[in-house]
Amino acid sequence: MNQNQPNTLPPEYFDHVYQANRDPWGFETSPYEREKYATTLAALPRPQYSEAFEIGCSLGVLTAQLAPRCGHLLAVDVSEAALAQARARCAALPQVEIKQLRVPEEFPDQSFDLILLSEVGYYWAPADLSRAADLLINNLVPGGQLLLVHWTPPVHDYPLTGDDVHEFFLEKTADDGPLRHLTGQRHSTYRLDLLEKR
Repeated sequence: MNQNQPNTLPPEYFDHVYQANRDPWGFETSPYEREKYATTLAALPRPQYSEAFEIGCSLGVLTAQLAPRCGHLLAVDVSEAALAQARARCAALPQVEIKQLRVPEEFPDQSFDLILLSEVGYYWAPADLSRAADLLINNLVPGGQLLLVHWTPPVHDYPLTGDDVHEFFLEKTADDGPLRHLTGQRHSTYRLDLLEKR
């Protein structure tokens, strides 16, 4: 893991990004993002999840696509500018609850059968990744699933890479670890791993 920049990126970092550009990563328009969302949804083996948690929902583009497969979907982000767009996008989806939340400092007091961590983990310092992982695992019901999707090339101001994040979680699938690895895919610039709580 890259220890040169050990600090988790703060909410202000994302506020500045969204103030400069309402869709800074092309979530609404990029063919790459569209394909990645389709791959993400296709990787989920169950048609329905009763309680789902999406960390880093941003503009809510993936949130709206995931919602039909959820009884209740809690979608959170640190940026209020992003959440305003997510709320508008998901206004007609009563099962979606959108909140401003900073994980791991803040975490919902409930259990989930699906947690989606997509394009978020590399913003955390190693210590926060470790804290977040413990919370995610503790708040998954037995048999609950954790889906990780992350860009893999290094980005100079991110504390970690996508590979760092996935390898950290995959260490928890060792013999007596709390998770087991169901499936993994590597694409040209991102990877996906589906884990399940033992």
